[in-house]
Amino acid sequence: MGFYVNQLNQNTNLPKNDSTIKTHLKRLILDLGLACFFPPRSSRKHNKAWLLAQTGPKLMESELHSVQSSFRFNLCSLVELEKMKKEQPLSSYRNFPVAQGSETVLLVNLENETVESTDEMNWSKALSLEKSISPVANTLVRFSYSEIITATRNFSKGRVLGRGACSYVFRGRIGIWRKELAIKRLDKEDKESPKSFCRELMIASSLHNPNIVPLLGFCIDPEQGLFLVYKYVSGGSLECFLHNKKKKGKYLPWSARYKVALGIADAIAYLHNGTEQCVVHRDIKPSNILLSSNKNPKLCDFGLASWTAAPSVPFLCKTVKGTFGYLAPEYFQHGKISDKTDVYAFGVVLLELITGRKPIEAIRPSGEENLVVWAKPSLYRGMEAIEELLDPRLTCTRKNLPSMKRMIQAASACVINEESRRPGMNEILLMLKGDEEIELRTFSSMKKSNLSGLIDCYPQLQRTKSEMKSHLALAMLGVTEFEDDDLVEKVI
Repeated sequence: MGFYVNQLNQNTNLPKNDSTIKTHLKRLILDLGLACFFPPRSSRKHNKAWLLAQTGPKLMESELHSVQSSFRFNLCSLVELEKMKKEQPLSSYRNFPVAQGSETVLLVNLENETVESTDEMNWSKALSLEKSISPVANTLVRFSYSEIITATRNFSKGRVLGRGACSYVFRGRIGIWRKELAIKRLDKEDKESPKSFCRELMIASSLHNPNIVPLLGFCIDPEQGLFLVYKYVSGGSLECFLHNKKKKGKYLPWSARYKVALGIADAIAYLHNGTEQCVVHRDIKPSNILLSSNKNPKLCDFGLASWTAAPSVPFLCKTVKGTFGYLAPEYFQHGKISDKTDVYAFGVVLLELITGRKPIEAIRPSGEENLVVWAKPSLYRGMEAIEELLDPRLTCTRKNLPSMKRMIQAASACVINEESRRPGMNEILLMLKGDEEIELRTFSSMKKSNLSGLIDCYPQLQRTKSEMKSHLALAMLGVTEFEDDDLVEKVI
């Protein structure tokens, strides 16, 4: 056995203490403030898991054995083995309850060289993410995990602002001035989280518009997960103001609704035409529209956002993601996505602002469950049907009449079935502002598609009862998003 251990000692390159190179590297990492991304880890090369097997003709008296196959197994590492050798001479090397006398020692490597430990996989993912976001990382604040924990009070339930399919959003306070932030925590168990994190960070960091919630920073922790830090908007979501029954007696006046419509139209037009690359939000809805204390709207949540080559250049998605009731027909039925997908969803939001109704409500009478299907006949009658469409909590006054007319016309144009005839967001914004030339042009375009008294023969109007029930059943079950892998092929 002594010969074997000596050979083991000669053939094994054990880690050297006080390595000059390692010391300098660690100091450099610490000085650059990157220590949180480089947690200490043991060396795979020098501290492997081994199985120590010993056998001999004479085992402990109290143990049953077979001379042909008498093994005692112990798990240890080479570092531990070397430590034991230093502490005790070979003559007294009897830490393991093995046979006395002549014996054989067998070391079996239990670690597969090609399989990384969980820590190393997390380490690798963190480094990969750092590399992916490096072009914009310096424009954002890098928060430590300890700061995130402190800000959210260890992710207290009382700090939850909302949740998505694979994330939670917490309210937090950071810094001396206790600045309020919205901290989005991605599900670390979701394999798609790193890709979603990278895409959302890259897109959100490139956006600078007064009607879009700004991304302030991020946190990457190999063990605890990924976090995005946004500015906190204190007024609550449009969803709460329109549909929260707990706020009895509180509702948005028409002036505030029109202000929201203009602000979000401006934000979406900026996404489509005001950036270097067209951004499709893909999840325009009231819960993703936040209101400040003075009711200025802010578009948020870019978890599903995608870059496209240019406005009106469609792509095909392998799976559909979004929220029922806001999905454009070409997207829901064929997986085709473009800036016109957002235009349709914005049209549904306009209808909610006008009517105060949700996009899908199973409690409504038959044929009225779907907001778009119910509203279209009235929309195309224009101001004649204003009383049918208008939220009962609102009153049509001479002062509000012009803006109501513009919003109804804009909503009618947004929910046109064929995306090729659907106006772009720049045109919708001008229409909301009262551009008469745009109004006439859009009205003329819609009139060409008038079939059987309707400007747009929307297929859902002719859906069978079974199809409608299926669509409503999914919505009633709370299925708001398809969570499968996404994406994309260019439509040629």
